[in-house]
Amino acid sequence: MNFYAIRAIYHFEMSRAWRTLMQSIASPVISTSLYFIVFGAAIGSRMAEIDGVSYGAFIVPGLIMMTLMTQSISNASFGIFMPKYAGTIYEVLSAPISYVEIVIGYVGAAASKSVILGLLILLTSEFFVSFTIQHPFWMLFFLFLTSITFSLFGFVIGIWANGFEKLQIIPLLVVTPLAFLGGSFYSITMLPEIWQKIALINPVVYLISGFRWSFFGVADVHVGISIGMTLFFLAVCLALVGWIFKTGYRLKN
Repeated sequence: MNFYAIRAIYHFEMSRAWRTLMQSIASPVISTSLYFIVFGAAIGSRMAEIDGVSYGAFIVPGLIMMTLMTQSISNASFGIFMPKYAGTIYEVLSAPISYVEIVIGYVGAAASKSVILGLLILLTSEFFVSFTIQHPFWMLFFLFLTSITFSLFGFVIGIWANGFEKLQIIPLLVVTPLAFLGGSFYSITMLPEIWQKIALINPVVYLISGFRWSFFGVADVHVGISIGMTLFFLAVCLALVGWIFKTGYRLKN
């Protein structure tokens, strides 16, 4: 394993985040704070508790998870797309490093930025609502696993996209709607029975449910199923990345 190569890619990607601190870190934190003000204070004051948890605290895991997913995809897709766009990807591919090391460098940096952002939002939420985390280990487990999984997904999108417009298609038209419909701001048990069954088709439901369980001990689906679905999506993303490098899809042409 060429750790020097991994470190070089990782440091380059992380330094780009620090150079664009307002866009990479400050903007998502400010946006999430606005969600707390609108949903937690304005709407939450008019809503009863959900599963024994105040509404302001109930939406904390959903907001963190929604930010993790969107930012992980954005960081990873942009990180690999720019070398493709500038033509410097060929220098990376011709270097004496393996595809595994390339993926670890790019995905590791994207996941690291998402984890830092998630922890910052967690700290920021303390200024708006009061809550305790019942299962800190599992909270960190879901935090890291989701960041890595969606960073891999973003890496695939960055390879697939052949223009800046395509970088935003899946995050805006697929991931964000699924996050809003996946129980970020409500429990799916509040829906009519038929819609509860339909909601279970949404994979984001399992991510948010498992993450919320780590906070409050309540979940829409069993936590074991949430972990299994997340690991399954991780395996699918790994398989796609492996296929891309094996075939050279949109890398060698």
